[in-house]
Amino acid sequence: MADQLTTLADVTTWLRYTPDANDTALLTRLISAASAYVETWCGRTFLSASYDQFYDGTGKRLLVLNNSPVSAVASVTVNGLAIPAEPAPVPGLPQSGFRFTDTAVILDGYTFARGLANVEVVYTAGFATVPADVEQAVIDLVALRYRELDRIGMSSQAMGGETTAFTIRDMPPQVTTILSAWKRIVLMALPK
Repeated sequence: MADQLTTLADVTTWLRYTPDANDTALLTRLISAASAYVETWCGRTFLSASYDQFYDGTGKRLLVLNNSPVSAVASVTVNGLAIPAEPAPVPGLPQSGFRFTDTAVILDGYTFARGLANVEVVYTAGFATVPADVEQAVIDLVALRYRELDRIGMSSQAMGGETTAFTIRDMPPQVTTILSAWKRIVLMALPK
């Protein structure tokens, strides 16, 4: 289950509404659903979590991890061999071991030997707090779904000689624009 990417208080502030007990339960459920939808659509988890993942060795020194931003790497194992963390740099002395960036692990003095699921990386990645634009996108989705309760499946409504048309989409365009910047894209290498 996805973490909740916003709070009930932030949603009700945005809606300018103090909910009763029934609406509190409904809004909480909508927050969970919208949070899961956003993480699935973006192909990523936003809040910090620990991962123990296996990767295919590429024969290179750099391995891009599935989750980011990386904040810690506990261990790297290649073909059962534990690679040590690279010690603090000493000018003029070559170092060997692993180091990491926001997105990848880099080996010095070693390589990620070619193989299938032969590399294990235990690491922590994600944000301490949800990025503000992602949180607002979730709030927008929750507010939209909440306001749509009385018109689910309705594309227009006529009252007193006036017709109101409703936009029917998974997400409003502004939410799609925000989340597109966070969407994880996986590039597949073709076999040689």
